Amino acid sequence: MRFLISNDDGYFAPGIAALAMALGEEGDALVCAPERDRSGASNSLTLDRPLQVRTSPSGFHYVNGTPTDCVHLAATGLMETPPDMVVSGINHGANMGDDTIYSGTVAAATEGFLLGIPSIAISLASRNPTHFETAARVARELVQRFKREPFRGAVLLNVNVPDLPYHELKGFAVTRLGRRHKSASVIRSANPRGDTIWWVGPIGEIADASEGTDFDAIERGFVSITPLSVDLTAYPQLEFVQSWMELQNAE
Repeated sequence: MRFLISNDDGYFAPGIAALAMALGEEGDALVCAPERDRSGASNSLTLDRPLQVRTSPSGFHYVNGTPTDCVHLAATGLMETPPDMVVSGINHGANMGDDTIYSGTVAAATEGFLLGIPSIAISLASRNPTHFETAARVARELVQRFKREPFRGAVLLNVNVPDLPYHELKGFAVTRLGRRHKSASVIRSANPRGDTIWWVGPIGEIADASEGTDFDAIERGFVSITPLSVDLTAYPQLEFVQSWMELQNAE
């Protein structure tokens, strides 16, 4: 297999090195990642300036852009043919529930999915992760499963792994996304010159960690695997909005 590996923590992150080493045992892996930490970049593309690709001593390619830039550039430019799979991670921290909207890790995998490539985002669910070898082994096992039974078309999986030794994992759970309460307000401060500055506030507390969610699986020591879709259409509201528009037109 030919893998395209990216992340949002930067090409120098230990998570991407562990992932590249693990998947290198299963095929050819090309790494193309941001030149710096781009956590929270979501699905943004750089359209106001050209991108540059450089190569580190490790052989990893790095780009002065976002995670989405990296996957798009590599899959449609650096590689002669598209990869068999895009794998993004291993992220330094969880990407569960509403976090997936903002996640650069998930965005890199999403770009692969939008290009018609089976894609996986993998994250280690800890603020100070240590067991990258566990997440790398999980990624390799998922690839091996894919080799035995390929996806029927492009599939986008969001995988979160408890920060535990591999033998302490309870297994794998297919989950839905949980929910968080809204984030805290921005925090107003001042720099040393007295200028007003603003910090984005902390993420909201967990609102839905019920059975079947990714939050619940991680809490119980299971690897959480959530299939994602990029169709944002609110289908239950189509009829309501249609009626609302008809009322407006009738006035």
